[in-house]
Amino acid sequence: MARGYGVAVRAGSGLMVVAALLAGCAAQQRGTAAGGDTPGVTDTTIKIGGVLTKTSASGYSTKDAELGAKARFERANAEGGVHGRKIEFLGAEDDGQDAAKGDAAAKKLVQKDQVFALVPVHAPNFGGAAFLEQQGVPWFGWATGPQWCGTKTGFGYNGCLAPKTGAGSQTWWGRQLADLLGGAAGKSVYVQTSDSSGSKYGGTTISQSFVAAGFKLAGVNSGLPAAAPPPDWLPYVNKIMTSNDGKAPDIVVSVIAGTKFNVGLYAALKRAGYKGVLTDATSYDAAILKDPASAQALEGVIAAPMFEPFESNAPEVARLKQDVEKVAPGTVLTQHLAIGYWAADIFLDMANKTGKDLTREKFLATGNGSYAYENAGFGKVRYPKDHTEPNGCGALVKLEGGAFQVAKSMKCFDNVPLK
Repeated sequence: MARGYGVAVRAGSGLMVVAALLAGCAAQQRGTAAGGDTPGVTDTTIKIGGVLTKTSASGYSTKDAELGAKARFERANAEGGVHGRKIEFLGAEDDGQDAAKGDAAAKKLVQKDQVFALVPVHAPNFGGAAFLEQQGVPWFGWATGPQWCGTKTGFGYNGCLAPKTGAGSQTWWGRQLADLLGGAAGKSVYVQTSDSSGSKYGGTTISQSFVAAGFKLAGVNSGLPAAAPPPDWLPYVNKIMTSNDGKAPDIVVSVIAGTKFNVGLYAALKRAGYKGVLTDATSYDAAILKDPASAQALEGVIAAPMFEPFESNAPEVARLKQDVEKVAPGTVLTQHLAIGYWAADIFLDMANKTGKDLTREKFLATGNGSYAYENAGFGKVRYPKDHTEPNGCGALVKLEGGAFQVAKSMKCFDNVPLK
């Protein structure tokens, strides 16, 4: 009995070893086909998730970027995916405009959900940048803050909007507005920001954009609290109305995240008798037309989106509309939706150029190895160059008679060194 049992055990052990070896070989073959041990990548899928500011104390929300990314990923999947792999889009986490929550959201997506990359990331106070850089995880979105710049993993669809001194800084906003107004000679500009780091840095780069276009800088104010609109706008309005040698400036540029802020500022300026140009980067939002008070406050405002406006006849914009209509019929198109869409579009292009053997290392080598992509929808990107400077492209849209109109179509301009 003992000898028979021993033989049976040895035979059984041998079979178990053979089975284990066969299973190991099969797993190795699957791993090789799916890019080795790369998280989020299988033979048939690429797992993606994002981080957005869906909710915030000020009411600012970028939630529509999730739908934009989904629309672009759905088209890619319908066309066969990326080298045969479909995008498995998990949607986006909400950071609540809190840096710590953004860091926690990034760690959840990478460590628990095992995503390959984060798309879209659209959060002014995103706190997960250091973690993603340390882990070598690619992330794509709107590079509004300094946390995007100087990384190897963060790819803004518009480059880096917070360059360091000496690096290239955008001039397109000032130059587009100068063209619209028939020149900058003799015209002054005042820049209003909040006290958030991203807003203040934006005030520096944007004010230089207008100076480079030939405008006189009347002033920059970064004293506005970022958490919520102030109960009294008069102190800010008084500074603006006397900033140009005791007179009002010709142009007021708002570098503030949130429609409530801009509605409050513009309404107060109009009550004070301001007749000049009002411009910002966030008021291109169809949702404001539903509220008569907001629409009135923003009437005549010139928004500066960094993508070709929805009112354009460009084929790329028509395709965006078709893609969104397929996944969410009747959706109102917003700036945040477009940002999510174009961020996803660039990710897909970079993944396609990386090839079938997809790993994070190879993906980042593609993105940081003289990568170039042009599209009339958003302009162009050049990496690694755009890790340190903006892509220099943008358009202008004016709210007139309760409807948005293309004031200046997408155009790209050379950057200048930031002083």
